[in-house]
This record gives sequence, C-alpha cells and structure tokens, in this order.
Amino acid sequence: MKSNQPIMNTNENPPAISASSPRDNPCFGSDTQTAALDVIADDGISYLLPYAQFLFAERISNPALEKEPDAPPEKMLIRFALAEVVVLGSGLKSVERDLQKYELKFLKSADRRYAATFNTHIAAVTITITKENL
Repeated sequence: MKSNQPIMNTNENPPAISASSPRDNPCFGSDTQTAALDVIADDGISYLLPYAQFLFAERISNPALEKEPDAPPEKMLIRFALAEVVVLGSGLKSVERDLQKYELKFLKSADRRYAATFNTHIAAVTITITKENL
C-alpha cells in the first residue's frame, strides 16, 4: 500500500558540490560587488588592489615554454597604477573575462593537481610594487 506522506531526505550531510564547478576553483573567484582585487602572492602576502587604479591586462603564451616544456602555457600581466601582477597558468581567459567586468575577486596559485580538474589553473602569482609611483 502506498503512503501519501512525502518522503524526507534524512541524510545529515548536504550534497557534495562537484569539484569541477567554476565557483569552487581555489585559484580565482568572482563577485559582482567587488571594488578591489585580492592578490595572494606565492610568498603568502595578500594585496588589495583597487579597480580604480587598474590600467590594463595582457594575456600571452608563456615565453618560458620554449626552454621548459612543463612550464605553464599562459602568462598574464595585470597592471595597476602602483603594482604589476604576473600570473602563470592555463585557461586564463576566464580570469581575463572577470577582470574585464571588474568582477575578479581574488587570485592565488593552487597545486598542480587542480590543473586537470578545472578549466582555469593558476600555477604562480607574483606582484611587484612600482615604488617610483609612491
């Protein structure tokens, strides 16, 4: 005999989010209410760079590929009035697209094992503060 009672899920654990979901990428995040980009450099220091000082970005093939076949395939330069950020990785078009809309919330490198899981992987992040403008 069928019951008319709704079946309840009694599982205490919420459903797992897919590891390949772009919103769970440990390398970068997006937010439409972002006023500054949080750059977490490879040395662990976090820098908040205001979008009001954003100048330009350039995404190219990584020149290091000629000498190092295992080098990340792409290089991206993000220039602010007082800082220059260099990002090495793959699938950086997504980062470029969010940056273009001022929606890129943070950038940081992640372990190489994430490269196969996500379309975008950031292998290295370095920042140079341009002191001549201080």
